[in-house]
Amino acid sequence: MAHGEPTEHAGHAHGGHPTHEPERAAHEPGHAGHERGAAEHEHAAHDRHAGHSVAMFRDRFWIALALTIPTVLWGHMLTSVTGWHAPAFPGSTLVPPILGTVVFVYGGLPFLQGAVRELRDRLPGMMTLIALAIGVAFVFSVAVTLGYPGMPLWEELATLVTVMLLGHWIEMRSITQAQGAVKELAKLLPSSAVRVVDGREEEVPLAALRDGDVVLVRPGARVPADGRVQSGESAVDESMITGESRPVKKRPGDGVIAGTVNGAGSLRAQVTGTGERTALAGIMRLVESAQTSRSRAQALADRAALLLTIAAIGAALVTALAWRLAGAPGAFVVERVVTVLVIACPHALGLAIPLVIAISTTLGARSGLLVRDRRGLEEARRLTTVVFDKTGTLTLAEHRVVGVRSGGGMSEGEALRVAAAVERDSEHPVAQAVVRTARERGIAIPDAQAFEAIPGYGVRARVDGRERHVGGPNLLRRLSIAPPAELEAFARAAAERGQSVVFLAEEGRAVAAFAVADAVRPESHEAVRRLHDMGLEVTMLTGDSRAVATAVAGELGIDTVHAEVLPERKAEVIETLRRSGKRVAMVGDGVNDAPALVTANVGIAMGAGTDVAVEAGDVVLVRSDPRDVPRIVALSRATYRKMIQNLWWAAGYNVVAIPLAGGVLARWGVLLAPAVGAVLMSVSTVVVAINAQLLRRARL
Repeated sequence: MAHGEPTEHAGHAHGGHPTHEPERAAHEPGHAGHERGAAEHEHAAHDRHAGHSVAMFRDRFWIALALTIPTVLWGHMLTSVTGWHAPAFPGSTLVPPILGTVVFVYGGLPFLQGAVRELRDRLPGMMTLIALAIGVAFVFSVAVTLGYPGMPLWEELATLVTVMLLGHWIEMRSITQAQGAVKELAKLLPSSAVRVVDGREEEVPLAALRDGDVVLVRPGARVPADGRVQSGESAVDESMITGESRPVKKRPGDGVIAGTVNGAGSLRAQVTGTGERTALAGIMRLVESAQTSRSRAQALADRAALLLTIAAIGAALVTALAWRLAGAPGAFVVERVVTVLVIACPHALGLAIPLVIAISTTLGARSGLLVRDRRGLEEARRLTTVVFDKTGTLTLAEHRVVGVRSGGGMSEGEALRVAAAVERDSEHPVAQAVVRTARERGIAIPDAQAFEAIPGYGVRARVDGRERHVGGPNLLRRLSIAPPAELEAFARAAAERGQSVVFLAEEGRAVAAFAVADAVRPESHEAVRRLHDMGLEVTMLTGDSRAVATAVAGELGIDTVHAEVLPERKAEVIETLRRSGKRVAMVGDGVNDAPALVTANVGIAMGAGTDVAVEAGDVVLVRSDPRDVPRIVALSRATYRKMIQNLWWAAGYNVVAIPLAGGVLARWGVLLAPAVGAVLMSVSTVVVAINAQLLRRARL
């Protein structure tokens, strides 16, 4: 029985930081702890909320709102519009300047600090415009209060700051919710574990677990660490890690993932990974990296925000000059300048890309698609060719019975049942393939007696009271058995496809033949079909023989085959495809295929379930399901559409808003107050945020 060994794949090493530890501030929701951003990146737009949080903007908004109400009540704006006068009392005329100053200092501080950072980085943006607007309004109002002729803008200033705080609170909540959906994974781990020592159970803190410890996972409990089942059987819900909706059956020898939920059975598992080496930590690390990585669209938005800032300042200067030449009073000119600066704030432009990035990365991670590099996901929408490694990617990298032919009145199911009983005690990979296939098909394998291995030929055993033999052609020759013509033809066809063949013999005749090979993943058929439906070419790249590769490609409907390619030459094939003008994705196991993954436009690494720290690919498939490849393309296309929609809205809004704020329609009685400008700017931001949230409805 000379059969080839199954291909083995080396594991991937984990690395990084223990993102599930509560003391790590970097993984708190919101933007707390992001002060490090300015040191890590040389652009300002990325970190305009450094040191800020949702709670900070929320608290400042409510306090500013409480102070703005009396500022408006005792100011001049409400009286001039409604004719109503607030009750006067000694010092009531000082209410607007005093409270307006407090709102400017307390509520405006985040914007003033942000402007300082932007100017220090020589990239003025949204914070600079807001700071200029409220700064001009404040200085002018102070001057008027001290005697300069004109009407102060205390109410406008307080209202403006309050509306801006509300807008930023909404923005921070949107981004935090997008990031927090994945960061909630960090809370999946239990606070303690039940460790089994010398048959004794003891509850210990999670930090006390070490590799090699045995833990008890009771029904309904969360798995405390990555491990391997030693005893017990159960079904584990891994949906929060892999995106797989159905519970996964676990038997002795199977791996379990920290944070997943045990079903009705009880499991004892040996710990193989704790802390930073768990799959959960790897997922958190990749998600954080992807959400902070730069994309081309983000770079475009940053450049657009810089240009818009420069244009807004220019427009404010032109507005001031034009109205002064027209003889407008100082208060009116300042009001126009402030309105232009506020309404032109690239708030929506700054939110357009980061929010889509956060949502798409979260959406992918919750579906088992981990993005390591944003540019890789961005590039996926432009792919023309998807290249699959064969072993372990399109196939299971484990031998299975891929074909059965029976004779002599025996059904195929019966033949497999008997052959599995004979082979069950054999250690040979082909024997185990027969046994594994029978179990997967739900066939009850009977006991066998008098098992004996016949070195170089096969095995024999008594099943159902009759002696049976299982082995290759050499066994039949040894037993002087000539297979029937139909079994002979079946064996010949299997050999041409590079498959191994074993026969089941009894009472001096061959009654069945089994073709054994590296089995094609059931999901591969649908993956190839979906890619074809998307208009993509599908190619196979493998080191296997051409006969084997052609057989698999024919079964799956793959367009092109590159067979008998040495591992070190796979990258050359990818490079050749790229030079021919194709935009190529390489899908492989992340170890043997690392050079090819790096060479491709998009590298997609099969993460093999718990192993998510793959360093070679741009995207990691947690479930090792090839159907996730077309889902990556779908996510990329949907993400790009949202980015472009947001950019067009954010930029197009300013084309209309800036002239309107400057007063081009003033002769027709259309003038926007600064507070109204702030509302319109905030509305545009909300539109962008809502449009980005609609990405969650994308069908992957």
